[in-house]
This record gives sequence, C-alpha cells and structure tokens, in this order.
Amino acid sequence: MSDKMKNLVVRAITGALFVIVMVGGFLWSPLSMIVLFAIITGMTIWEYTGLVNAKEGVAINRFITTLAGVYLFLATAGWRMGLTSDFIVFIPYILTIVYLFISELYLKQQDPVNDWAYTMLSQMYIALPFSLINILAFHVGSTDAMGYPGGMMVDYDSLLPLSIFIFLWTNDTGAYCSGSLFGKHKLFPRISPGKSWEGSIGGGILVLLVAALIGYLANNGDNQHLLNMPQWIGLGLVVVFFGTWGDLVESLFKRTLGIKDSGKILPGHGGMLDRFDSSLLAIPAAVIYLYTLTI
Repeated sequence: MSDKMKNLVVRAITGALFVIVMVGGFLWSPLSMIVLFAIITGMTIWEYTGLVNAKEGVAINRFITTLAGVYLFLATAGWRMGLTSDFIVFIPYILTIVYLFISELYLKQQDPVNDWAYTMLSQMYIALPFSLINILAFHVGSTDAMGYPGGMMVDYDSLLPLSIFIFLWTNDTGAYCSGSLFGKHKLFPRISPGKSWEGSIGGGILVLLVAALIGYLANNGDNQHLLNMPQWIGLGLVVVFFGTWGDLVESLFKRTLGIKDSGKILPGHGGMLDRFDSSLLAIPAAVIYLYTLTI
C-alpha cells in the first residue's frame, strides 16, 4: 500500500471515529455533551498555548489559561442549565483573568503585552465560542420544573448544536469534491491557496440541501422544532459563511506562527485547532442569528 493510500485510510478512520464521538456526545445526554466539550476546550487551549509559547518573546501560563477556559465553559453550562441564575458563578473566571494580567507585573517577561494579548486571544478565540454551545443546547421553557430558579423548565436540544457541526462537515466535503472537480479560481490565495470559489459554492449548495432536509425532518408530523425550514436554511447559510472565515482565520494564525498543522493529536487531521477552526466563528454567528430571530 502506498504512503498516500495509507494516509487516506488513517484520515478516514480518524474522521469516522471523530464523528462517532461527536454525535454520541451530543445525543447521549446533556452531561455527555458537557464533559465532551469541557475536554475539547481544555485540549484546544492547551494546544494553542503550546504553539504561542514556542514563538519568540511569548511566555503565557498554560495551566491557568487552560483552566480559565474550561471553567468558563462549565460555568456557562451550569448557568444555562438553570443550576444557578446568579452571575456570581462567573466571578472566579473574572478573578483568574485579572490574576493573569497582574502576574505579568512580577514575572519580568520579555514582552508582557504579547503575553496579555495571546492570553486574552485564547479566551476570546477558543473558550468563548465553545462556551456558547451551551446557549444553543439549553433553552428555557415556560413550564414549572424542579431545579431551575424561578420555576422555569430547561430543555436540552441536541439537534441545534449538532447541526452546526453537520453543516461544517458537509461544507468541507462538498467544497473538497467540487473544488477537486471544478476549482479554478482561488478564494483567498494569500492565506489558503488550496481553496477555490467553485469549492466554496459547491459546499454551500450541499449545506443548504442538508439544512432543508433537517428542517423537514425536525418539523415533520409530531416533530416541531423551534426553527422552521426557512430558518434552518438560513442557519446553514450563516454556518457556511462564518465557517469558511473561521478556517481562513486559523490558516492566518498558523501562517503567522510559521507552522503547517496546529498539532498531531488527530492522525491525518492535524491538531485540535485544525479540526475545530471553522466552528470557532460559526458557533458565535449561529447564536447571534438565533437571537436575531427572536427579536
């Protein structure tokens, strides 16, 4: 078997296992989703801090920065699940960020401004988007139930956050196939020479078809989701645009650091940032889109 074929097999096996873990994490239970993405958040920030610390003049606290990001995710999950309605749950996170700023006064690092910037980027670029998954997953109903302050019921919606990743996977597949067959015009050659307009359009069309199918199945018969079919299609379109930009942002990040892959933890797929780059912009965009629908 040639090296190219071996790489393809490894990539396919890794991709299949990745999808199984992701889908299972969302569908098994709310707790499994929370545990899964707490781990993903921690692994991604840990990978990120290792990459930036390898850059000359940067030395950020990997452990505390990673711990802060994981705490933000868990605090947001607890808040959305109704375990607390008080924003006091976020105070430890704020204090941790303050500590990371103040500590630079005493560490005598080469470039503390760089350290501050990269530390905050880890929270804004990675921790916050992953935390917003909880906004997509947990919705407050109007029926009294035990456990939620004020007598409100919290519903767990696995389909909505899972659909973001389904759209991203669909977009990647469609873009790869259509780009390989028809790609001639570069989308963003300065940052990602392999992407083409034809690939992006092909991926977008496939996502819209999948979004329409999900919208139909989610609202067929007794099934009534909070999004109707046109809104599902709109969500798919938002994910396509911002997912593509998310991919390009990570490509720019890697190009700035002079690296090809963010890591090797996922054989054939690179690192955690390589695998979740598109979602880091698509998730916040999806949250904004959904809140816009309720205005």
